[in-house]
Amino acid sequence: MEKQGFVSKVHRKKPHLKPMPRHIQQYNAGKSVIRSRVEHVFADQKSQTGLFLRTVGITQATMRIGLANIVYDMRRFVFLTRISAST
Repeated sequence: MEKQGFVSKVHRKKPHLKPMPRHIQQYNAGKSVIRSRVEHVFADQKSQTGLFLRTVGITQATMRIGLANIVYDMRRFVFLTRISAST
């Protein structure tokens, strides 16, 4: 991965029978913030729009995922505008 310029998004493990170093805790915490944000979007798409892909071909799957993303973005936009209008 490193040769191709990719960065690992996997958490680092705690050393066996030793406390976890502070810099690794901070590194894992930063990754957790990103992971939680992304996983909430996927969970919302799966529960609200019933996103379950049983399509033939990458084109149909791409279209269905794209439409689910648009629906999520629209719902999120409406939610945020209602919050900002009420304050």
